[in-house]
Amino acid sequence: MINQKKIIEYSIGEDAQLFLLLTKVEKKTTRTGKEFLNLELRDISGTISAKMWDGFEVFFSSASEGKITKVDCKFDEYNGTPQLIINRIRLANESDGVSHSDFLPRSQRDLEEMKTEWNEVKASFTNTKLSELISKIFNTETKEKYFNVPAGKAWHHAYLHGLLEHTLEIIKICETVCKIHPELNRDLIIAGAILHDFGKVEELTYETNFDYTDKGRLVGHIVIAATQIELKAKEIPDFPEELKNQLIHLVLSHQGKLEHASPVIPKMPEAVVLYHADELSAKSNAFLNVAKKERQGDSNWTSFIRLAETAIYIPPTVENEPKNSLFD
Repeated sequence: MINQKKIIEYSIGEDAQLFLLLTKVEKKTTRTGKEFLNLELRDISGTISAKMWDGFEVFFSSASEGKITKVDCKFDEYNGTPQLIINRIRLANESDGVSHSDFLPRSQRDLEEMKTEWNEVKASFTNTKLSELISKIFNTETKEKYFNVPAGKAWHHAYLHGLLEHTLEIIKICETVCKIHPELNRDLIIAGAILHDFGKVEELTYETNFDYTDKGRLVGHIVIAATQIELKAKEIPDFPEELKNQLIHLVLSHQGKLEHASPVIPKMPEAVVLYHADELSAKSNAFLNVAKKERQGDSNWTSFIRLAETAIYIPPTVENEPKNSLFD
């Protein structure tokens, strides 16, 4: 593990020499015709955009996303958003003693604890057909990917083991709603929660960087999951057609709206519960992480967050607030 300050700990105007993971690299041209390098770099605390104006040709010829770099830079800002101005940059080598695990964020929850929790949920089904379906879908290789993959590239639970953490949050929300409304089909909702983002094991890569696979871009995680349910249900004798269609509907509708890439909108009480549980888990996590990383100086507001469609308010700290506050 490298020993260096996190990018979120730097102030505007500070100089630094840092190892950072390259997540985007492109050559662009200003209106006056000057070429410059436009980069996105990350460490374990988050990502930051970067510009390099001169002397980047050799680096650009060998650079690619997912490679580790060493940068000599100054922390600057543009339109209120932090960015790096790079003076020098090179690719890291073996003698630097750094690896990709140094730069990929991971869940703050204990992984073994989450695995145990997930296995307990899997064992809790009273519907034997749904239990068998879950077992068929989650073979050893698939389960390993499911436990490690982030829930997203950048917006919510965007860290190793993020999908598992996100899924367990949704399950807890759904279990609470089922206690309030016991007439709901609990096993169907929980199966939908486990499988709603299952397709991300094939949609996202996470070994050296968080990005989309070709299949992820072409097909998408919703269709990947729905296809797996269809295929594996056929391997189970007498799997109820109606139950299969209901479960696929929960997966297809879990993003709630057509304009949010759901092929259908929720048309069952269980689908509505899953959609709102997913929204609650995702947006709570995203807003908390944005608030932690994007505070603008002494302001109580972040910059405008495109995915949230708003700036986010951060309550001012108070004198008796614990020192380990999320927003310290």
